[in-house]
Amino acid sequence: MDSYGFHDGNIYNLLESRYFRARHDINHGLQMHSSLIRRLSQENELEGHQGCVNSIAWNSTGSLLISGSDDTRMNIWSYNGRKLLHSIDTGHSANIFCTKFIPETSDELVVSGAGDAEVRLFNLSRLSGIGPDDNAIAPTAVYQCHTRRVKKLAVEVGNPNVVWSASEDGTLRQHDFREGASCPPAGSSPQECRNVLLDLRCGAKRSLPDPPRQTLALKSCDISASRPHLLLVGGSDAFARLYDRRMLPPLTSCRKRMPPPPCVNYFCPMHLSERGRSGLHLTHVTFSPSGDEVLLSYSGEHVYLMNVNHAGGGAMRYASGDASKLMTFNPILNGLELQPPPSVVYKGSLCFKSNVASVLEKCRKLVQIAEKCLEGSNYYEGIEACNEVLDRYGHDIGPAIRHDCLCTRAGLLLKRKWKNDVHMAIRDCYNARRIDSSSFRALYYMSEALSQLGKYKEALEFAVAAQSVVPSNIEIAELIDNLQKNLAAAEAEKTNKANDGPLRSESHSGRALSLSDILYRSEANSDASQDGPTSEREDSDYDEELELDFETSISGDEGREIEPNTLHGSLNLRIHRRGDSTRETSCVNGSCGSPSSSQNDRKPYQPETVIDMKQRFVGHCNVGTDIKQASFLGQRGEYVASGSDDGRWFIWEKQTGRLIKMLLGDEAVVNCVQCHPFDCVVATSGIDNTIKIWSPTASVPSIVTGGSAGPETSNVLEAMESNQHRLSHNREVILCSPFELLERFRMHEFTEGTLHPLECAQS
Repeated sequence: MDSYGFHDGNIYNLLESRYFRARHDINHGLQMHSSLIRRLSQENELEGHQGCVNSIAWNSTGSLLISGSDDTRMNIWSYNGRKLLHSIDTGHSANIFCTKFIPETSDELVVSGAGDAEVRLFNLSRLSGIGPDDNAIAPTAVYQCHTRRVKKLAVEVGNPNVVWSASEDGTLRQHDFREGASCPPAGSSPQECRNVLLDLRCGAKRSLPDPPRQTLALKSCDISASRPHLLLVGGSDAFARLYDRRMLPPLTSCRKRMPPPPCVNYFCPMHLSERGRSGLHLTHVTFSPSGDEVLLSYSGEHVYLMNVNHAGGGAMRYASGDASKLMTFNPILNGLELQPPPSVVYKGSLCFKSNVASVLEKCRKLVQIAEKCLEGSNYYEGIEACNEVLDRYGHDIGPAIRHDCLCTRAGLLLKRKWKNDVHMAIRDCYNARRIDSSSFRALYYMSEALSQLGKYKEALEFAVAAQSVVPSNIEIAELIDNLQKNLAAAEAEKTNKANDGPLRSESHSGRALSLSDILYRSEANSDASQDGPTSEREDSDYDEELELDFETSISGDEGREIEPNTLHGSLNLRIHRRGDSTRETSCVNGSCGSPSSSQNDRKPYQPETVIDMKQRFVGHCNVGTDIKQASFLGQRGEYVASGSDDGRWFIWEKQTGRLIKMLLGDEAVVNCVQCHPFDCVVATSGIDNTIKIWSPTASVPSIVTGGSAGPETSNVLEAMESNQHRLSHNREVILCSPFELLERFRMHEFTEGTLHPLECAQS
């Protein structure tokens, strides 16, 4: 992997170039250079908390670090001295999830948000002592208008008067310090607070074609540093949303559920947009330093990079139904544009460069390496080689090399079988067919991919098309034979199910649903079946629409002492009948209103267009906590980092998705990764009650580095594959199986309600 070189070259050459051409951003390039990142190691460990550290943030100058913990204390640390300056008892009654310095206040104002649904403001100039052990201070303001946990705070560069809070109650609120020291005012209820900027209690979408109906429990938010009017939010569905604050309606109260306001952009990888899986949600969203890109981190999924597309170009958009178009055979491709067409690709800048031949030769060698890996078993290295060609030189190579590389990467992805590799292979096959619509390899691998997804009919169409290109190929003949057998078996099973349908309907009519019915159905929709054949139980035989929600936290969300290898959480169950407007006042067809609203007045819902991914970062695991961050590193944002459930944190090159560094940073889980504003220094935190400080102090560059939490990891691929194995299991399966739940509750029938918190061992 290191033999491919790095896009930023050698740091010595970068320094030497200052003598030949002046660059105003030379220090930006030096902050997070590959030579320094590959030397990152643990420099210090900050001790001062008595619980999991759920939040860390630097001040604007990088001289101070603030942290919040399960111990409900907020600590202020000195960067230069690497020591604790102040430890504030915030008065929160639950875990602190977010802490921030308020800009332009000389770092005197700090704010915290917690699981008690409160936002608290503190003035550090009022501290009674100068040491960490004597810091009694009352909050300057307390905002109690949220009704559920506050998961994220956002501040605007240059604005010392306002903080925004995102809560799981489905609202994003704007707190202006100039308007009062408490909210709600004395004698008022939280519903009367007129500080709701975004009301998304009718904002969650199960899939792209579906209108928003349920509460979007907000998990994260961010304000663009370069364009502060842009606001990014993410929560309990698969779609991040970009809003222009200048276009939002005036602040309101939450007495009445309002329809979600129109947003500038939706963001979601295409293959995640139409699955309708309630467990899929975002844990973190953030802007790049330039504001031109966003980073999305999913629970039970990977990290994805997307263009903001604020100027109307440079991003890949799709609409409802486009995902199925990728899997539909057409002799001639047109319409959906995932990548620039070959004619545009070839019009790169190579014709104006002197190293045309050397770059093309390098790309050919990388493709040859990938093809050898396809014949062997080192699929990861082959995929890395293809990424190097397509993502780094994609605009400088001709259609022939691009086609070969796309087909080879598709074959490698189908053999590696990490989570959603099959969907990435489908993209590659589609783009290869746009270069050559009669490409045998593209048709063959597309058929293989669709077969892995259980789409045997579509797979057979591509296989027959491939056979027409190369009639004498033995492999395609065997594939067609297997597909025909699978298709016949599927049809037989469908017929049997249709015959059994009336009996099953009679047996279920007139009784409440059993827990086994619901959990069986939840399991059928699990991640484990997302890349494979769809379960026949997925289509509901009931009139009710079910929503099963697991809420877990390794970090002690529920305020209990953490037992080793134990996950804590709660299970919430809501049942409502489809079309029964008397049961809910939630959104129908994208509009909110009273139950007596005339259905004739409702307009048909038109799904929005969505911005698709442009890069995927794999290797980590994000299933255990819903506060796991993914961050840009450096002022240029050329690298991406994320914590992981295996106690490591990962650094990738943004352009190619290539893993640059893997570091062991916690005994259990790394949740927070925050880069210093100017130095090549990173702070991380997680389940441990300490904060780790990382700097380029290692004598030898490498892809792995150990820390105090354990020895150096020797096998990067083994660690990544282990994480992928965990990701391939459903969130519910990782907690405990449905059968274990049945044994615990010993419940057979129930109507509506909530099951009390449960505990089960981590698998």
